[in-house]
Formats: sequence, C-alpha cells, structure tokens
Amino acid sequence: MPAPHPPEFRRRAIDLARQPGASVAQVAKDLGISESGLRRWMSQDDIDAGRKEGLSSDERAELVRLRRELRVKEMEIEILKRASGLLRPGERAPKIGFRLVQELAADGVPVAVTCRVLQVSRSGFYEWSTRGPSARDIDDARLLDTIITIHADSRQTYGVRRVHAELRLGLGIRVGRQRVERLMRLHRVQGVHRRRWRGSPRRDPAVFEDLVQRRFVADAPDRLWVTDITQHRTGDGWVYAAAVIDVHTRRCVGWSIADHLRTELVVDALDMARWRRNPAGTVVHSDRGTQYTSWLFGQRLREAGLMGSMGKVACAYDNSMMESFFGSLQIELLDRRHWATRAELANAIFEWIEGWYNPRRRHSALGYLSPIEFENLHTATQPAA
Repeated sequence: MPAPHPPEFRRRAIDLARQPGASVAQVAKDLGISESGLRRWMSQDDIDAGRKEGLSSDERAELVRLRRELRVKEMEIEILKRASGLLRPGERAPKIGFRLVQELAADGVPVAVTCRVLQVSRSGFYEWSTRGPSARDIDDARLLDTIITIHADSRQTYGVRRVHAELRLGLGIRVGRQRVERLMRLHRVQGVHRRRWRGSPRRDPAVFEDLVQRRFVADAPDRLWVTDITQHRTGDGWVYAAAVIDVHTRRCVGWSIADHLRTELVVDALDMARWRRNPAGTVVHSDRGTQYTSWLFGQRLREAGLMGSMGKVACAYDNSMMESFFGSLQIELLDRRHWATRAELANAIFEWIEGWYNPRRRHSALGYLSPIEFENLHTATQPAA
C-alpha cells in the first residue's frame, strides 16, 4: 500500500488542478497520482470550505478515531469474556493470563491490548512464551490428561469436587483440590450444573403422618426410603419414572419407567425395592401426589409391613433427598440432549441408574464413594459391630 501524501502535497495538487484551463487528468498524470484520487481531494476541499455538503476532514478524522476506539473496546470486551471463566475478580495469576494472551494473539488480538486489560506484563509474556516448559508444567500436563479422562468417564458430569475425589480415592494420586480447580478452569473442563426443580402442582390430602420431619438420616440400610416421580418429554411423548432411594446408602433400590402416570408406576417401583431388599418396618416417605395417596399404594405398604410417611403440600424441602436425586438425573442425563423416542429415553434412564449412579457415581454425602461401594463397606463392617 503506497504511503499517504502529505497535506501540503495535496494542497498544491488541488491548486494546480483548479487553475484556469488546467486538466485534472493531466495534473494527476504529471504528479504521478490517480485522477480519481485527485478528484476526491478536490471534493473534500469543497466540503471543508463550505462549498459542498458532506463530512469535513476534521469530522472524518473524528469518525476514524471513534471507530478505532470502538474496535479497541470490542477487543477488550472479548478479552474479558474469554477471561471470565478463568480469572476471578482481583485474582493475579500470570501464567493463566499469559496463556490467554497467547490464545487471543493467535486470533488476531494485539498482545499489548490483552496484556493491558488482564494487567499482566508484556515483557513477562514474551519471556514466558520463549521459555521451555518447567518440571511443574510437565507434571501439570500429565495431571490434566488424567483429569480429562476422569471427566470423560463421568459422562462429562463431574466438577472439581468429584474429579478430585476420583484422583484421591480412585487413583491414589495425592493432589490439592485448588490445583485441580486451577487446571480445570484453565482448560475449561467443567461439570454440569443443577437447575431449579419444579414438581407437579397436584397434591391430595395426606393419608400418612410425616414421620421424617425433614430429618433424612438413617443408621443402616432399609430403615428409611424416599420416593417420587419425575417426567421428561421425548419426540413421541412423555416418559415418567418413579424411584425409591435408600436414605442411608443413597442407592436407588427400586425404579419403574412407563408412558403413564397411573398408580401402577409407583407401585412397580416399590415392588422392585421390596423384591431386592426384603425389608421389614421400613418408613417409605413421599409427597402427596395422587399416586401415593391412592388406596392401592397404601394397601401395598400395609401388605409388606412398611410404614408410610408424607410431607406437606408443595414443599420441596419435605422430600429434598428425592429432589436432589432427580436433580442429578435431570442435569446429568435428561437435559443434555433431545430424546427422539420413549424407548430411547427409558433405556438411558435405566442405564444411568444401574450402570452409573448406583455402582460408579461418587456421592459427596458418602465421602465420595458410590452408593454400592458405601453399602458394601457397611455390610463388611457389620460383623465387627
């Protein structure tokens, strides 16, 4: 691109072209400039002198300045967006900042702008970028590979706490949680997040007293179960799932999946739990959904020697453990993709419960053991008790 001509050159060229009898084309040719360019200079001169309407040179210069500032502001906003998940407010983490500078530079963002916004040293960045990886960096890279593998094996659901638990308990790797958090933030490895659960508004009068009173604790398996229903839409209709959770082990001991909300749905889940556990005197806590207030469900409890319990109307806290279970199901499975058919989703729910949640998913309330691991540990310690 040719260098711009100085203002004095332009002024003299315009004066020559305006002389009586002068040819704009010939003047342009003699000066070695384009005719169209000379005519633009002359038109701009008329605007600046008030002989013609349009943007003056000062106004054009101001417009260019404002556009330049706008581009810089847009770059700053993009930098802050990219940094929002990596750097917390007030945090000074040069290496994280340097990596972000490097990423943005590859996308065409000037290094000077990024360093100014992130408040990191430009000379420090250039020194860092030319320096070879340290032993700590190499160790971090190995640890990151393990973290990514754990995250993938968890179906991309584990966050920092469960990844750290898997490193410590599952693989026997001694590592600090803050280091795991830093690497996951830096490389944008994150788990799924819970959304607010909304249950069905339809509730009937309680047929059982609330024996739990929000105290979801039990000193052994099969002392207290909680149960509820969830639903999710597919391409060919709704799928409904009832589940029974053991409070002590958090294990899903019974479940039922169907395309209807009849009472048989919750009775089938209860029957599975009874068949698996053969309980006696277990308290079964639910909300006041019509399926749980039905004669059939109450009769099945009485036949099995189980005791019913019900919380208040429209109060999630009265069955919070069940809400937590369905919340995990929602964010880790149901909401993560579109389900084409009922059969496809039903199979996925079954596999999530029996192939992931019960045997493998680390539970924070169980010291990051899975429900089956925790139950086996309880069983193994029983003879010594």
